Amino acid sequence: MAAPKKSRGPAGGQGRPGRSLALILIAMVALTGGMFLAGQPTPRLGIDLAGGTSITLEAKSEPGQESAINKTNMDTAVQIMERRVNGLGVSEAEVQTQGDRNIIVNIPKGTNSAQAREQVGTTAKLYFRPVLTVAQGTPTPTPSASSSGKPSPSASPSASASADGKASATPSASASTQGRAVTDGLKADVTPSPKASGSAATTPEPSASAPSAAEEAAAAKLEKRFAALDCSSKASRAEAARGAKPTETVVACSSEGDAKYVLGPSEVSGTEVDNAKAGFDQQRGMWIVNMEFTKKGSKEFQTITKKLSAQQSPQNQFAIALDGEVVSAPQVNTTLSGSAEISGSFTQQSAEDLANVLSYGALPLSFKEASVTTVTAALGGEQLRAGLIAGAIGLALVVIYLVAYYRGLAFIALLSLLASGILTYTLMSLLGPAIGFALNLPAVCGAIVAIGITADSFIVYFERIRDEIRDGRTLRPAVQRAWPRARRTILVSDFVSFLAAAVLFVVTVGKVQGFAFTLGLTTLLDVVVVFLFTKPVMTLMARTKFFSSGHPWSGLDPKRLGAKPPLRRSRRVNAPTDPKEA
Repeated sequence: MAAPKKSRGPAGGQGRPGRSLALILIAMVALTGGMFLAGQPTPRLGIDLAGGTSITLEAKSEPGQESAINKTNMDTAVQIMERRVNGLGVSEAEVQTQGDRNIIVNIPKGTNSAQAREQVGTTAKLYFRPVLTVAQGTPTPTPSASSSGKPSPSASPSASASADGKASATPSASASTQGRAVTDGLKADVTPSPKASGSAATTPEPSASAPSAAEEAAAAKLEKRFAALDCSSKASRAEAARGAKPTETVVACSSEGDAKYVLGPSEVSGTEVDNAKAGFDQQRGMWIVNMEFTKKGSKEFQTITKKLSAQQSPQNQFAIALDGEVVSAPQVNTTLSGSAEISGSFTQQSAEDLANVLSYGALPLSFKEASVTTVTAALGGEQLRAGLIAGAIGLALVVIYLVAYYRGLAFIALLSLLASGILTYTLMSLLGPAIGFALNLPAVCGAIVAIGITADSFIVYFERIRDEIRDGRTLRPAVQRAWPRARRTILVSDFVSFLAAAVLFVVTVGKVQGFAFTLGLTTLLDVVVVFLFTKPVMTLMARTKFFSSGHPWSGLDPKRLGAKPPLRRSRRVNAPTDPKEA
């Protein structure tokens, strides 16, 4: 006689549904607590709901560089702008191209939105240039020409050696632009950038070889432009910075406008800056920006500082020029390499802004603001209310359908929808500070669509249970036998939804990504809720008299479902073997 087969445990963990429920309840409590501890009790809102600023930037072509405005450079500019804005922690800033010359930047209303607006269009082209001449920022009379036809200065600052052997300038007026270069643990003392005490500034010593007529004409033109430059005017500073090529000798203003310079060709480019961070110097009580160079940049920086350290003031200074303006002009008294430090009249915000733009690189193009549009929060509030009303109507229709068709089972479905809603809300709130997620109107639409997806999973399971009851099984076996078939269907359905959301997120930009992200998130949560909440709750409810007895309002009444009578095996009657018995 064959040994009887051992009965398997109930499928799906019928005997231990409490463990799954305890797990998901602990997760819900933990997420809710984390939401309040993080100080983010509500999801962050996007620009269309919270208001903000929409900026249209138009690419400008420099003379002779019209072909620079192309798709490659525009895409590169978009990526750099995105990194700059994200580096400031601005949530859901959108940067995308429009046409072949425009970039649209949407900055939601927030703490750092003003900083982001300032930085998105900043070109951030950084060059380290040797200082040839420095003077006060106001226009000065054109110097008289000597008998040789060369312009000669009317005054120059004197230089003397200090007690420690470092050169120091003693001008009659000093510029406020100061700095200190720091590298490999060595520090070069920084003295105020000197200015001319008369109507003209110090000029470099003439070279041994006589200049050509063309060189003399260019020098005279540069001298005239330098003398007429008025750095106190913002328009003049912008004009001086425009078209400054790194290979040419140029005139420039300090960022504060109180000093003007003649700068030699660039010796080190900002592209050789590997990393930049803002910090506070406790000894000097000032904010600074520390830069780390690449290997190539370190060698170039060592070469220029070696050459400058042998010069007299002001020609032992190197100017740190950002977008054509001199941010700092420290003096160098020793050879430096590896890293550098920019200091000056920085605030914490300006130091962090400069470090941010230097870290993420310079834009390949120059831009101007074509338009700036402000989206009010009132308009966003109206859109949010409309979205919430649409969601409430959709949820109400789902509830009416569930109650009318599934009766008592609708209670389980509503509990599951509530669990899904809590998980979705808490995760959206936590993802705001974590990854910068912000709820916009398309994301609200994605959440509304998710109501139908989640309800569909419950319906699949309920219908499988009903099919088992129609086949003549009682409720508790029907719940367990229906689960494997329903589980397979639910997983396939949710996988298709998640795949569609993932593809939509990858191939789209802007607000549509908010819809795709929310749809994918709620699809994953649907799987979690069905496995860890709906199934265990259904198992527990099957043990109650209301459901197990097939109450007419339970939604599982065998009579209403047209159940077949229980299947019974008929006894086999063996044919008689004895002819007498036949």
